[in-house]
Amino acid sequence: MMCNPANPKANGVIDIWQETLPVRFGAIDRSDKLTLGAMFQFFQEAAISHAENLGVGREEMTRTGQAWILSRMSVLAERRPEYCETITVRSWPKGSEKLFAIRNYDIRDKENIPVVSARSAWLIVDMEKRRPLRPQSVIDMIPLNEGQDIFLPEMQDAESKEQKTQSLTSLAERNNLQKVMERKALYTDIDYNGHVNNVRYIQWIEDALEPHLLENAGKIRFDINYLNEILAGESVEILSASVEDNSGGAPCKVYAFEGRKIETGQTAFRAEIRLSPRVANEAKMC
Repeated sequence: MMCNPANPKANGVIDIWQETLPVRFGAIDRSDKLTLGAMFQFFQEAAISHAENLGVGREEMTRTGQAWILSRMSVLAERRPEYCETITVRSWPKGSEKLFAIRNYDIRDKENIPVVSARSAWLIVDMEKRRPLRPQSVIDMIPLNEGQDIFLPEMQDAESKEQKTQSLTSLAERNNLQKVMERKALYTDIDYNGHVNNVRYIQWIEDALEPHLLENAGKIRFDINYLNEILAGESVEILSASVEDNSGGAPCKVYAFEGRKIETGQTAFRAEIRLSPRVANEAKMC
C-alpha cells in the first residue's frame, strides 16, 4: 500500500511504510547519485511518518515526556540511485533488543529490487532526565513484522551496539586517529529534540572525506553509533583514520571517524565507512 506522509493515519495502521518518489537535484552529488546524507534523510522521514501512523509519533510521545532517539545505524548501498530515478523508500519496525527498538529500511528501484538496505536501533528516552526507558510498552503497540528481516549477510554483523562499538574502536586504535576538521552546532544543525539531528552527523562525515572518494564509490557500507548528544553551541572535533582492506576479495578503503566534544572531551559518535570503487560489473562488497 502506498502511504501518505501528509496524512500518515489516513489509511489505518500500516505494517510496512512505503513512499515512492523521484531522486531530486538536492539529493545528489557531482556523480549524479544519491548522497549518504540524503539516504539518511529519506529514512528519517519514513520512520517519523510511520511512527505517526502507528500512534507512537511525536505528539503521543511528547504527551508522556518521551522521545525516539536514534542510537545506531548500518547502511549497505549496493548502488546509489541516480538523479530523476524513481525509488520506493520502505521502513518497518522489527521488535526489540534489550533497551533498543529495531527499525529496518530499504530503497527499491522501479523493478522493486532493493538497492539500499539499512538497520537502525532506537532508544525511548525520558526527555526531562535524558535517560533511556524500557521500550516494551511501546513495542507491544506496533507490528513485529516477523519474517521481514531481508538484509544481505553483510548486514548481520551489526547485531549489537557493543559489538559495533568494539569494531569501530579497534580500527581507530590501530590507525591513530588524526583531527581533520571542527564543527560547531548551529541553528540549522539542531532539530525538534534540541540536539544535532542524526542526518547532520552524516553530512559532517561526508564533508570530512575527500569529495572524489564518495563521487567515485560503487558499493558503500556505513555504520554509525550515536554515543552522546551534541547541543546547540557545542563544538566537535572530527578525527579520522584509514586502512586498505582486501579481506573480502575486492579492494576497498575503510575510514574510521570519531567526533569528540571539545568542551568536555566526550565522544559524541563513532562511524566507519567502506568504499568499493565503482566498476562496470560491481564487485562483491569488501
